[in-house]
Amino acid sequence: MDILIKPLVTEKVNASTDKGIYGFVVDKSANKVEIKRAIEKTYNVSVESVNTLITSSKSKSKFTKKGFTQGKSKQIKKAFIKVSKGEVIDFYSGI
Repeated sequence: MDILIKPLVTEKVNASTDKGIYGFVVDKSANKVEIKRAIEKTYNVSVESVNTLITSSKSKSKFTKKGFTQGKSKQIKKAFIKVSKGEVIDFYSGI
């Protein structure tokens, strides 16, 4: 099971990297302990805390040639990780 799906790269998360806080989209069934182990194993950093939240789905609608369609966006689980002081996670090293 792949716990870490992708890192969150937004303005708000990038502003908090100075404080050592990073964001990730994670598997919905993963708990905080599993997320902490996956981050420590993948990025070789020590994690101080893990905060998680599940975003609610939003309703979407559009008008097409076939008529009016409605649906919902997916729910995703986000994890905000605080690493120990002096440690950095570099997302852009492999580019």
